[in-house]
Amino acid sequence: MYKEPIPINAPDPTTDESFWAALFTQEGANAPLPAAPEEPSLPDLEGMDNDSPLLAARELTREEAWDSAWELFDADETLETAVTGFNKGGLLVNWHGLQGFVPASQLVDFPPTRQEAARIRALQQWQKKVLRLKIIEIDDEQNRLILSERAALVKADEREKVFRNTAPGKRVQGEVTNLTDFGAFVDLGGVEGLIHISELSWSRVTNPGDVVHPGQKVMVKVLSVDPGNGRIALSLKRLKPDPWQTVDHRFQPGQVVEGVVSKVVNFGAFVQLEAELEGLIHISELAEGTFLHPRNVVQRGQKVRARVLYVDGDAKRLALSLRNVSG
Repeated sequence: MYKEPIPINAPDPTTDESFWAALFTQEGANAPLPAAPEEPSLPDLEGMDNDSPLLAARELTREEAWDSAWELFDADETLETAVTGFNKGGLLVNWHGLQGFVPASQLVDFPPTRQEAARIRALQQWQKKVLRLKIIEIDDEQNRLILSERAALVKADEREKVFRNTAPGKRVQGEVTNLTDFGAFVDLGGVEGLIHISELSWSRVTNPGDVVHPGQKVMVKVLSVDPGNGRIALSLKRLKPDPWQTVDHRFQPGQVVEGVVSKVVNFGAFVQLEAELEGLIHISELAEGTFLHPRNVVQRGQKVRARVLYVDGDAKRLALSLRNVSG
């Protein structure tokens, strides 16, 4: 009997905004690496005049610093400050005594790599540099100051124009700028939107790089717009019909189908039946007898003929079997 749930779709971001919190949490929650100083410090100020904003940073109280940060955020203006360290998710900066964070996805010309060692080497190149940044997330109660180098390149009126011309349900074109474990960022002409990993495809996605790549031009559908926080949620999959809506009419129990093994996991194997439709062969339906792991029976990329056991379009489940396949 088929009992294993298929984890195909994450919560719909149009009703669940938690993924926006995960965006910065995942990039900023890592503890600083040994290469980063434990206590952020300003760069050498020798030779700077008394009007230097970096020098003035030491003269402000913490309350005054937050007030100044809010003024810049509300006015959509930029600031300059030095990189004091880094962690696995991005850069640490110190501005007016406040520690801020610049996610790697918000850096200009950051190499599009998901390999940790390569990310660390790349982030080291920004050490002690002075960056021109714009505040994109601020919460003094939570001691939260998130900044962006990308946003600083865009004039305020250009950003406002993008938000005015972007509305939920609208189709817009953009360019993929960066990939993370949780999705892909898309430049819409001065403002970056996020395609959450659950919105890349109707099929199961574990690596955004399997669907899109940096520099790629994409047409996307706008799910939600939050000008106040500078956020736009996008979808790639919703430009196409949901194959699960009609799956019950196209597949029936007992039907023999052909597909390609897309992923092998410890509880079975996923099989791609259509462009964005997968079925699951539970481990108990892979073969007769005993075996150590599903990889002992099937491999990724292998073409297989399977028998449909169960179809439920509402639950987005399609169970297959390699046992007793006729022909």
